[in-house]
Amino acid sequence: MTAPDPVRAARALGGAAAGILVLEGIATLFVPRGIAQDGEGLTGGRLAYLLVLALVLILAAGVQRRERGVLIGTVLQVPLLLTGLLNSVMWFVAGAFVLIWLYLLQVRKELLGSPFGPPAAAVQDDGDGGAAPTP
Repeated sequence: MTAPDPVRAARALGGAAAGILVLEGIATLFVPRGIAQDGEGLTGGRLAYLLVLALVLILAAGVQRRERGVLIGTVLQVPLLLTGLLNSVMWFVAGAFVLIWLYLLQVRKELLGSPFGPPAAAVQDDGDGGAAPTP
């Protein structure tokens, strides 16, 4: 199944991907509070990692309109999942975000034909059941 208007579907899915990345960035900003209360506490390196990750996730939300935006978002799921090494609760939170991201990629594949490629051009219909001739 492909979308009747792939360009419009790609825009909608890009918006959903951007929203997910912003939520991931916000969730990452809550991690230092949990780290500060257990074990070694919040070190400078841990804080820097989390702040940079949150910033990169939010900036990656801004590039979801570009051709490689979804690929960048997919790569960022790995460091997000690795925040589970800092706080065990993040295995569940990041895992949920990764599952949502994988679902988004699956929907993108079904609607656009490829999870990472650009959308195909919409085929115009002239009303007779076939594609309209190109001028």
